[in-house]
Amino acid sequence: MQKRNATAAVIGAGDYIGAEIAKKFAAEGFTVFAGRRDGAKLAPLVSDIEAGGGSIVARALDARKEGEVAAFLDDADRHAPLEVCIFNVGANVNFPILETTDRVFRKVWEMACWAGFLAGRESARLMLPRGQGNIFFTGATASLRGGSGFAAFASAKFGLRAVAQSMARELGPKNIHVAHLIIDSGVDTAWVRERREQLWGKEALNNPDLLMPPASVAASYWQLYQQPRSAWTFELEIRPFGEKW
Repeated sequence: MQKRNATAAVIGAGDYIGAEIAKKFAAEGFTVFAGRRDGAKLAPLVSDIEAGGGSIVARALDARKEGEVAAFLDDADRHAPLEVCIFNVGANVNFPILETTDRVFRKVWEMACWAGFLAGRESARLMLPRGQGNIFFTGATASLRGGSGFAAFASAKFGLRAVAQSMARELGPKNIHVAHLIIDSGVDTAWVRERREQLWGKEALNNPDLLMPPASVAASYWQLYQQPRSAWTFELEIRPFGEKW
């Protein structure tokens, strides 16, 4: 592994996609700053990365709090120049519209949209003086269309996509690559497996080609990072080959 004098921040370093992103960038020589709300849950990720010879700094982080996000990214940038920031906070909930409370709607928006704005703005603040950087956002099918029961989640994801588009148009000419990755598939996580089994029975889990491995998502982020600036992608849709769309 060739060590880089650079950091990659993963905001929303959960057990699946976020963890795999952190592992991939650590394996490529970045020092990874990983943040999630319950910092104690980052212990297995720290062990995995350090066992592989990688470098990681794990922090408890409430991505909805401006001061915490700014401090987290400032610390990453002080360690080594912040080269990549990936916003991967999940907020996927499903409620019938009459059961979507004010609290639920606001909380989902704070997690999936407001927090993404904070991550993007604060990482741009650090990258602009150097004239380079990468800011990537995790989207979903709900970024493109609202589904039954997903009023809160889809509205927040629509908003995050708009934040990303606006940032890309402003920052791209300043040599900062902003990209939005749409995961148009169920990702292979315990929550998704449980929900599919509840909706469609155990047979819904028999086809491995319909659930996307988190490591495949991480590989897509690495591909975005590697793109030359003469051919940057803003929006990348990914889905398993067996997915209907």
